[in-house]
Amino acid sequence: MGGFFGAASKTDCVFDLFYGTDYHSHLGTRRAGMAVFSEETGFDKAIHNIENAPFRTKFTKESHSMHGTLGIGCISDYEAQPILVRSHHGTFAITTIGKINNIDSIVKSLVDQDIHFFEMQNGEINATELVAAMINQKENFIEGIRYVQETVEGSLSMLILTPKGIYAARDRLGRTPIVTGKKEDGYCASFESFAYLNLGYTDYRELGPGEIAVITKDGVKTLMAPGKDMKICAFLWVYYGYPSSSYEGVNVEEMRYECGRLLAGRDHVKPDIVAGIPDSGTAHAVGYSNASGIPFSRPFVKYTPTWPRSFMPTHQSKRNLIAKMKLIPIHNLIKGKKLLLIDDSLVRGTQLGETTEFLYRSGAKEVHIRLACPPLLFGCKYLNFSRSGSEMELIARRTVEELEGGEPTREVLKEYADPDSEKYKAMVDKIREKLNFTSLRYHRLDDMTASIGIGADRLCTYCWDGRE
Repeated sequence: MGGFFGAASKTDCVFDLFYGTDYHSHLGTRRAGMAVFSEETGFDKAIHNIENAPFRTKFTKESHSMHGTLGIGCISDYEAQPILVRSHHGTFAITTIGKINNIDSIVKSLVDQDIHFFEMQNGEINATELVAAMINQKENFIEGIRYVQETVEGSLSMLILTPKGIYAARDRLGRTPIVTGKKEDGYCASFESFAYLNLGYTDYRELGPGEIAVITKDGVKTLMAPGKDMKICAFLWVYYGYPSSSYEGVNVEEMRYECGRLLAGRDHVKPDIVAGIPDSGTAHAVGYSNASGIPFSRPFVKYTPTWPRSFMPTHQSKRNLIAKMKLIPIHNLIKGKKLLLIDDSLVRGTQLGETTEFLYRSGAKEVHIRLACPPLLFGCKYLNFSRSGSEMELIARRTVEELEGGEPTREVLKEYADPDSEKYKAMVDKIREKLNFTSLRYHRLDDMTASIGIGADRLCTYCWDGRE
């Protein structure tokens, strides 16, 4: 995944850019960058690897040495960006969020026109560089951005830094957000709505699906009106979004309380305590506890002083160990207890299965697991969401293949996605048995979308039901 932030100011914008970008650190752990423009010195850019240190540590030098009244910054799990481009549009910097599924065909069409690309270390093409090349095929930025939006299969939102302002373009179907803020000195654009609040900005407005706007120190001007259709990713509320963020007017923390309330409304078990797997499962558990009257407790706490982020080793066995090492158990709240744990989702099942075994060894009587979303049956094709993984990694998908004796058809998968079907019940029971849970319940898709409250037709739920 990834996040970005842009600022246009009457004064130097680097302070806002530095902290506004840093507030997106929960969305990426690999690379980050900032680019600024000053009328006196022109463009300046810096990119760093942030796998072993947080954004603030790596960019402390640039926070003092870079200067400009216009700037964009990003944090990414994938390609190095923002990139600086010189073209017939003039010099500009660009950063993107999304996933391009037809990248090979786009690259081929451009290479056939004698346009060349640098390969990254993994042999792939930098997707942001590709987007810049596509924009350069057209006469102006608006035509170029529209060309990208119409050509890319998947999703693509972007910020483009030019000497005249910052172009902000939201994905054609609004799968990811772009919100703008306002203060006396200027305006900003951000993936996360909370990122600018402590910097003195107030909410201005959210860009609509496919909208293209230009942001200057004087305002936010729409250049291309938003479309009517939207498919914003529902996983933003369930897992990826920070608690203080809001998308389409719906706050993440409030949504999770409502999600937990609806989970409790369909449940029948009577545990001693309700707990959330930190961090994203906690708010769901609070909502469940409030609705059920079962006490909320914290048998796990996250150790944050030296674990603000997850450095992930190459080997999967070590990755699992590192993920667990941040969670510290409180034995007095575990021994002899009937526990109900809520997590945002169940992907591979490895960590939650190991956690459950640990709880039993620590004296837990029962371990009931509740998930804040339905079973993940499809790998995400619209965003680079590591959380939803490839389909072969998903425990629900693997379980379906075991039950079916081979790869299921789309029609069969639809049956497994139906919470009222016998196939769904068999799948859930098989997963429960594999991971040794006392009981297992997933959130129903209709309840989950109701928790968000903006209309199921405006949400992307592909990873759960396969509907495009």
